Parts: sequence; structure tokens; C-alpha cells
Amino acid sequence: MLRLLSTLLTVSLFSSTLSFAEGFISGKPYDKSINLDTSLPPDLHEDLPELGDVSQTVLSAQDEQNIAEQILAEVAMSDEVLQDAEVVDYLQSLGNRLAAASDDKLQTFYFFVVKDNSINAFAMPGGVIGVHTGLFLSSNSESELASVLGHEIGHVTQHHLARILAKQKTDTFKNIAGIAVALLVARTNPELASGALATSSAAGIQRQLDYTRAHEREADRVGLSILENAGFDPRGMPAFFTTLQRGSRFVEGSAPSFLRTHPLTSERISDVENRVAMMPYKQVASSADYYFVRAKLRTNEGLAQTVIDQFSHNIQTGRYANEAAEHYGLAVAMLRKNDVVGASRQIKWLDDRQIKSAFIENVKARIAVIQNNPQKVAEQYASAIKQYPQNRALVYGYADHFLALKQTKEMIALVKAKQAPYPNDAHFYELLAKAYFIEQKELLRFQAQGEAYYRQYNVDKALEQMGFASKAKDGSFYEKSIVEARLKDLQRLQKLKKQD
Repeated sequence: MLRLLSTLLTVSLFSSTLSFAEGFISGKPYDKSINLDTSLPPDLHEDLPELGDVSQTVLSAQDEQNIAEQILAEVAMSDEVLQDAEVVDYLQSLGNRLAAASDDKLQTFYFFVVKDNSINAFAMPGGVIGVHTGLFLSSNSESELASVLGHEIGHVTQHHLARILAKQKTDTFKNIAGIAVALLVARTNPELASGALATSSAAGIQRQLDYTRAHEREADRVGLSILENAGFDPRGMPAFFTTLQRGSRFVEGSAPSFLRTHPLTSERISDVENRVAMMPYKQVASSADYYFVRAKLRTNEGLAQTVIDQFSHNIQTGRYANEAAEHYGLAVAMLRKNDVVGASRQIKWLDDRQIKSAFIENVKARIAVIQNNPQKVAEQYASAIKQYPQNRALVYGYADHFLALKQTKEMIALVKAKQAPYPNDAHFYELLAKAYFIEQKELLRFQAQGEAYYRQYNVDKALEQMGFASKAKDGSFYEKSIVEARLKDLQRLQKLKKQD
């Protein structure tokens, strides 16, 4: 459960910030309460060019990084965030591809998935971007999904929130504690966020932080450029607008989250369509992983049998965008009911057609685990990792297999061999801590757990664990020296954070 660490003002400030942050669909009218020169019409104010980036006077690069770490600390522990390596790695890979196509090559981006079926995504300072599971499921192509991410990347690279704050000459935002809590609360408990906005001070902040239509149009333009540069179809953006409009027509009394907060204006649609019309036609097929991720997310929708029936019906009637992903989804859904025979039948269908995917290899391993066949499990994971050596889900599964058999040496060797590409992966260190606990190696156990906490942005707990490691009775001179040096680093870091 989320820890409610923020005050009502904190929640209200951040939920008002969300009006900007989640804004893929915009068009919010100009707010006359904002103190600007009224000698020009509101729309002209919004379209005036911004001469120089004054955002750094409010949020420095370090401020944005501090905010990002606050968010990521809560993301690491939140029940509302999907901790699925296959889905997260796909999103991060897609996001990195788009970010690499942006003009800002120095900005680091962090992507995570919120377990929420509403159609939504949001960006925050520091390059943190959250995507709801509903966005995956509502998109009709990878280019549509990429168009949303490109738009949110545009918000980050253009420093829209910082620019708004700079105009308001306020630095309130940089001192918010529990910013990520408010972010997730605002999405999983809208009533709480709305109630917080009832205070007069919160309402004032809401008016001050409303983003402009110009910001949204700028994010659209940047997003389109990113889409094209990354090799996606820019028509994915207007296509997604159509998806949102269709959803608002068919859902009586309810509309996609984007549309409820940010109406989709005809001017904005026309602007995007006109820009896309001038771009060369590009037909881009969605990747197999896109379809597999969507299928996997669908397997958790409702009762297992209902999901099985839906996948089966789609296969029988040919109602699918990717037949292989539909059979994969059916296999995963069947495993929810421990139907190994049915799942194996679907995997055989995929194997017979020589369809290769790490997603499929993971299902094969899960089947062997349910069958309680350790030898088959080991053979499957070894073979799969040989094909997909950097797949985190496979490494996690193989490590869990070794732990279950208390084969700690093999597990430690596996993790150390595979963690280099993922230096900030806390779970790898948690696995090491479990193995060292079994081996009764106290220093290494506490050290590994400390490194896990550090990668969850919890310096206090990391420091505590490293302190335990420094007092452990075992460990070589070399290991003790490493721990002592790390302890001093963490102490310095904690001191710096307290000074912020």
C-alpha cells in the first residue's frame, strides 16, 4: 500500500501538476486568474515564443534529478506499479528508442507501468514517464503507443512544467516531499485528490500550474518529429486521437482520462493532421513484442476462464491483429488455472510454426516448473538464455530455480554474469542477498541488500544495511575494505540529501 506521506497541500499541488503532466490530450482554456499582461488576447499570449529557457531559474538539473529520485523511490515499492520484467523492459526499450531520436541527447528517461485500465500516461521532471496498462490495451498499433510516449518525451525535453513555474516566479514545487505518493494516489484514488483540491490555497496553485494549449501543441510537434526520426509512422498520433474520440462516444457518461482532463480541440487535431499530411508516407509494422506484451496484459483482465474464452473465441473467429500473440496469450491464461495440457498445446502450435520469442520461452519454463520437473526447468532456462542472453525475465526465473534447489553457487554465478547491462536493477542484488543468507555469509548478505536499497533510492536503509555489513564477523580483508569505502560514500550522500 502507498504510504500517505504528503499533506493535503502536497497532494493538491501534485494533482494540479498532473493537469500538466498527464497531458497527452489538451486544449484547456486560458485561465484569466494568471497574472499576465492582459493587453493581448489570451491566445496570443499562449503563442508568443519563449525567449530563452528561464526554467532553470526555478528547477535546476539537480532539482529535476531529485524529483525523479523521489518518484522512483515510491515506484520501486508501490503496489500500483507493475513489476513485470517483460512488460517493463519492452516499455523501456521503446522509450529509449524514442528518446534517442529526440533533440536532447543528455536527458535520461525512466519508464514505468501503472496497473490501471484507464487510457493515460504522464511525464514529470527528471524524465520520469508513467504509462497505464490501459494505454497499451487501447492502442491499435505500436506507432500509436509510440506517439503517446513521443508526446510525453516532448513535455520533458521542453521543460514545460519548469517553464510554467518560472513564469509564476515560484519555487514551491522543488520542495515537495512525497511527490510520487501524490502522483499514484491521484490515479488510484481520484476522490482523495479531488478532496485535497477543495482548499483555497490548493485551488490557487491549480490555477497557477495549468499548462497552456501552446505547450500541448509544442509537445505534439516534438512528438511527431521524434516518431519520424525513430522510424515509426507519424500517422500513429492522429490515429490515436481517433481512438480516443471513439472511446468517448461509446462509453456513456465516461471518457478516456486524457479527454476528461484535457479536451481534444479541433484546432489541435487539425494542426497534427496538417503536419502529418506533409510528411512522407511510411507504413510501419508493429513489432512482435508489442503484440506479446498486449496479450500478456490482457491475460490478467477478469476471471481466468473468461479470459480463456475470449482468447479462444478470437482465435476461432480470426479476430486478432497477431495470431501468434493470441495463442501465446491463451497459453498464459491457461496457466492461471494450472491447465498445463492446454498451455502446452498452444506452445506446440507456436513451435510447429517456428515462431521464436523470449515470451514463449518463459512460458515453456513456467510449464516445467508447474510440472515439478527440475531437470526440465534447468534445461529450458539454459537453452532459452543461450538464445536471449540479456532477457531479465529468463534470468530471474533461472535464478529462482537455483534458489528453490538451494544451488546458491550456480545462482550467484548466473546473476553476476548477467547483471552488468542492468547496473541499477535492485532485484539482482535482492537475489544475491537471498543466496548469501542461505550460505550464512553475513557481510555479503547485508552488502547486497544495501545495494538493493540504494537502487530503490532509499539511502537511509542502504546505509543501515551497509553498517550491518561493516560489523559482520565474517568476510575477507578485501570484502571488508569494499564495505567500509561504500559505507563512507553512503554517509556522504545522506548528508548531501539532508542539505537539499
